[in-house]
Amino acid sequence: MSLYIGREASKLWKRFCAEITTEINLLAENWKYILGGLIFQYIHGLAARGVHYLHRPGPTLQDVGFLLLPELGQEKAYISETVFTFIFLSFVLWTFHPFIFKSKKIYTVLIWCRVLAFLVACQFLRIITFYSTQLPGPNYHCREGSKLARLPRPDSALEVLLINFFVRTYHKYGTRSFVKQLAWLTVVIQSMLIVASRKHYTVDVVVAWYTVNLVVFFIDKKLPELPDRSNGAAALFLPLTKDNKTKEENHKN
Repeated sequence: MSLYIGREASKLWKRFCAEITTEINLLAENWKYILGGLIFQYIHGLAARGVHYLHRPGPTLQDVGFLLLPELGQEKAYISETVFTFIFLSFVLWTFHPFIFKSKKIYTVLIWCRVLAFLVACQFLRIITFYSTQLPGPNYHCREGSKLARLPRPDSALEVLLINFFVRTYHKYGTRSFVKQLAWLTVVIQSMLIVASRKHYTVDVVVAWYTVNLVVFFIDKKLPELPDRSNGAAALFLPLTKDNKTKEENHKN
């Protein structure tokens, strides 16, 4: 038993080291895109902070979602955050699965380049949108009488933006049909929870749904297709060792 565990651990370590080498090579080629995406997160944060100075508390607007969905209340607002955190962490862990599992379809660096491209495009549109018109925030800390109403925490449909293209990305590059169906169901539930917790107006959620899907659709058409590792394309990015050279020569012959 111990011999089997030791052998499997050795295989796992070799696979991990090989993946590290592959991803480092990809990062060396694509670091500018990763860095640009991360820098834009800071820019987006500054823009969001700036628009909060313009916020003026007022009566909550009439909203069909508020009429149809019972209000969770402040004591149950954690439910929405919990579901979002679960989706976010699950996606992050999935993007790093090539380091552990033998069966793999994606490259971690390339998938995050794609995700950041989607995110930057959606955030750019979001900045234009929330500077165009400032609505009285429906969240509790945005309402009249709250000490934070004049400068509340970032309050937008960013959660819907994130989970939508996370799920879209897995839907395209994931391999488990059941997980794909469960992911979409979770996004629908999360959308309703966001409205029920009065974190956003229904219009924020609705706009996020079609905006994200349209942005991902058009950008995905412009970006080069990711190599599918399940059909042997991984060799394109692996270090050219003696064994790889032999395999390549045999393949050519």
